[in-house]
Amino acid sequence: MGQQEKVATSLTGAVSEGISASLAPVDAELARRYPGDPGTRQPVHTVYVPGNLYEAGTLRSWGDQALAMLDEHAPDAASFAAVLGLDASLADAVYDRVRAKLEREPIEDLRIDFEDGYGGTPADEDGDVARTARLVAEAYANGTAAPYTGIRMKCFEAAVRDRGIRTLDVFLSELMAAGGLPDGLVLTLPKVTYPEQVTAMVRLVEAFEKAHGLDAGRIGFEIQIETSQSILGADGTATVARMIDAAEGRATGLHYGTFDYSACVGVSAAYQASDHPAADHAKAVMQVAAAGTGVRVSDGSTNVLPVGSTEKVHDAWRLHFGLTRRALARAYYQGWDMHPGHLPTRYAAVFAFYREGFEQAAARLAAYANQLGGDIADEPATAKALAGYLLRGIDCGALDTAEVARLTGLTRADLDSFASPRRGDLTATAS
Repeated sequence: MGQQEKVATSLTGAVSEGISASLAPVDAELARRYPGDPGTRQPVHTVYVPGNLYEAGTLRSWGDQALAMLDEHAPDAASFAAVLGLDASLADAVYDRVRAKLEREPIEDLRIDFEDGYGGTPADEDGDVARTARLVAEAYANGTAAPYTGIRMKCFEAAVRDRGIRTLDVFLSELMAAGGLPDGLVLTLPKVTYPEQVTAMVRLVEAFEKAHGLDAGRIGFEIQIETSQSILGADGTATVARMIDAAEGRATGLHYGTFDYSACVGVSAAYQASDHPAADHAKAVMQVAAAGTGVRVSDGSTNVLPVGSTEKVHDAWRLHFGLTRRALARAYYQGWDMHPGHLPTRYAAVFAFYREGFEQAAARLAAYANQLGGDIADEPATAKALAGYLLRGIDCGALDTAEVARLTGLTRADLDSFASPRRGDLTATAS
């Protein structure tokens, strides 16, 4: 090895050391506030089911209803592609994967609703919550649960606060009695307006952890953004950023509530939708506030249901498909589904999104990994995005691990390492 060339410098090592010492608090703050993606699977949707209607067979029922709707309104790939405007080259792969998904895993994230969607009486709620918890525990025990499952409790506004606290207590206590909290547990705190309400949720789950001897931080929760005050505070600051900080590392997601938020800012009912400019503004603020924090952002729902005649079903499918594709292009990789008929178009939109860009993404990542030249000069940040795109496609079933490996020459562990150091750590631990 040749002798290292001497270069001229003007500063002593003490200067660098002094700068590093002065920035040490900033380094620690960056690590605390912006740990990066958690490296876990993000579901493509959240399905809401009223707590009084949830049963042991709910997931299978949704899948079967969705399949029956395909049989009735789009019985083959060509007819489904024609309804949605899918490219013919994607039609068979998307249709076959949609049907397979509905048979294997119709719901990725289930939220049993004890807030706006709950149809029971106050006298029923304790019993419905306890019954629900036992069914969830049984589903995880026998392998029929969705990958993620949990409840939406009532909010921390004064009128319903005690009920919300009790519902959460009953649900978690019943799960503990049935064997413990499942790994896929997700809790949703709705209608959050002030960061202090997030702090109250932290104190609540912290008390539950202590009462049951659970590890500190075991219980996380989603924050539902449904009010204008959660986006912009009275002092002009982005309140949602303060909410993430107030969660003390427990926030797992920010979920946009399309209709409550739209009504809050005065959008008339006919124009309340996830592609309204008011919705775009709110989600853009959420997205920037969450970037780098490890907190995922979810789009909301459409209230146009695919019911009635084939013509009406097709119209609703086209709308839902278009809104889902629009959200994916804006990096909102999750949304809400409120009806079994939304499942075919949710998965069709997601699968088409990943399959149509698959070969180009794989080629670019392979070129980057092997330091090959090409017509696009990708940087580490782009390689991270490319790997994340492929991983999301694999996780939801749009892509197969084998076909990704064939085109990239990379293993799942390689993809995890490119996408996020935390993903790589998780893969190494699992292996």
